[in-house]
Amino acid sequence: MMITLLRWPPGRRSNRTGHRTAPLPFLTDAQWLLIAEFFANPPASPQGGRPRVSARRCLEGILWILTNGGRRKDLPERYPSPATCWRRHREWTRSGAFQAAWDRLLGKLDRLRRINWEEAIGDGSFSRAKRGEPRSAAAPRGTAPASC
Repeated sequence: MMITLLRWPPGRRSNRTGHRTAPLPFLTDAQWLLIAEFFANPPASPQGGRPRVSARRCLEGILWILTNGGRRKDLPERYPSPATCWRRHREWTRSGAFQAAWDRLLGKLDRLRRINWEEAIGDGSFSRAKRGEPRSAAAPRGTAPASC
């Protein structure tokens, strides 16, 4: 039996646009260009060793954890290792890089009048839920009866 590949697989179009389920990055290229200087990669060590993972990939991994609320070990494989993301997060937080990038991005949005400073949203989903209520929050006894 002879199989010819001229008609097999039957006339499917090739996918030229990339994988359909590939997630979009958290930062656009324009946003990254605004803050890239805060996350610069240090030069390679003269002692050699493994090259560092790019700062943008680490930042994307950190943003995945922060926006999804997932654990570090649940980080998808398209991002650097969880330990690398954790170390960079610690490094950038201590150096003030995150605060500087946040300030620059907020400043840009403010100049474009894309922020409504009249609105505020509080999220307590990360707060610990305690059983019962504290004594100071209990309603005082002996108050007037509720109206019917």
